[in-house]
Amino acid sequence: MSVFKTKNGAVRGFRADSDVVAVLGIPYASPPFGAHRFQEPIAVSSWSGVREGRRFGPIAPQSARLPGAPTWSPGDEDVLSVNVWTSAGDGGGLPVLLWIHGGAYTFGSSAQPDFDGTVLARAGLVVVTCNYRIGFEGFGHVRADKDNTYPDNRGLLDQIAALRWVRENIAAFGGDPHNVTIAGQSSGAASVACLMVMDRARGLFHRAIAHSPASPCYTRDTAEATTREIAAAAGIPATSAGLTAATAQALVTATDQVVDRYRRDPSSGSRHYDPSLYAPVLDGDILPTDPLKGLAAGAGRDVDLLVCHTTEEYWLLDAVGSSAKITSDEQLARFAADFHLPDGLVNGYRAAMPQASVLDVYLAIYSDLLFGEYANRLTECHAQAGGRAFLSRFDRRRFGAQGLVRAWHCADMPFAFGNLDDERLAFLIGGAPTPADQELAARMVRCWADFAATGTPGWPPVDGTADEGNVKVWTSDGPTGTDDRTAPLRELWAKTDFPLLRP
Repeated sequence: MSVFKTKNGAVRGFRADSDVVAVLGIPYASPPFGAHRFQEPIAVSSWSGVREGRRFGPIAPQSARLPGAPTWSPGDEDVLSVNVWTSAGDGGGLPVLLWIHGGAYTFGSSAQPDFDGTVLARAGLVVVTCNYRIGFEGFGHVRADKDNTYPDNRGLLDQIAALRWVRENIAAFGGDPHNVTIAGQSSGAASVACLMVMDRARGLFHRAIAHSPASPCYTRDTAEATTREIAAAAGIPATSAGLTAATAQALVTATDQVVDRYRRDPSSGSRHYDPSLYAPVLDGDILPTDPLKGLAAGAGRDVDLLVCHTTEEYWLLDAVGSSAKITSDEQLARFAADFHLPDGLVNGYRAAMPQASVLDVYLAIYSDLLFGEYANRLTECHAQAGGRAFLSRFDRRRFGAQGLVRAWHCADMPFAFGNLDDERLAFLIGGAPTPADQELAARMVRCWADFAATGTPGWPPVDGTADEGNVKVWTSDGPTGTDDRTAPLRELWAKTDFPLLRP
């Protein structure tokens, strides 16, 4: 069967594989432009007949051009859509996984080649991926005027709308609306952490997977300051009238200009190193608290949490040129000061990496500051508050034609989705996959499928600390691994309060 009846109308999919049907580009909310711009997502209009679902929907406004991924075209407005992969046939009641893509809240989409849900659907899941508003459209602060309020965190509200679509429609695709897992990577994983502490998302999902969660949330003051910078670059007043009159293209261009200014100015503080202008805003309403504090207080205690990070996250950002090159001791000291890092942390990394260059020490610290240690703390906070939390680290490394291919940011995604054979992903994994890589991918796919179905990924939960030994290490050397490579660095962070990133 390839025609499915949703609340708003019938959709027709296609055979993505002999036993998997995919339905792409299903709208879950109306286009968020015109009178609806900068507002909460609103219900989509119903349609008559059968809507074809053979193509991904338009992606949200952005300037990035990722390998193999679609690009945004000014004028594309129907950007709030979901895609479904199912093997249910005439059956039903399968566990559901909703995927939230990453991209620093600024770029990316559900149509990236590593997010094809065919293999996971074959493993027994109904897989849903979604687009949501990013950049200024999704996370820029717009001050209220006499006629309207403009909520912060519109991208998170879109994700909640996608979850509501799942609750109302996924049974038609063979999924169980009472067994939903949300999953994401990078800013998508941070979105997962935010959803766990948001009242509006409560009850819409039951388990959560966060790969390489990125740590910053911004205060309202920071968000307002960013809006003033964007408005100045666009040549408009930082008012609701000025911002709503500006085109999406103008705000994307202005964002790129502000980012470029930070990149060029070493004296511009923490944003110089890898400018990320947008993040969830601690507005006290939609997002009432930072996820670390919220999880520590017991928010989301009833949600099982599976966390993973790669052991060499930031080497990817260096390889693609989005991170500042730090090659001298003076630059490294300035980096530590800009991020308010505790005394002795840099020396501790030097001691743990005696043969490493200054650049590698910087990348190691930045990896843990932004991703690795945040993943550890999320796991610990959830476990200490009484939730079930599982931790893993992706440490698959390989020597390829260009030398060592590290366990860097995003390298785990083709393995977790089982999409190693797509040539567009060869850069991430260092060339064509080996038999050992295929075996690793099969284990990671099984882990996600089992966790979504039962809440158990295949190893014990942590018991209040990520140092206790119940940590899965993913390598291509076999089904078990050790955590020895990260242990000395983890000890350095354990000696101090984790610094929250701030501009």
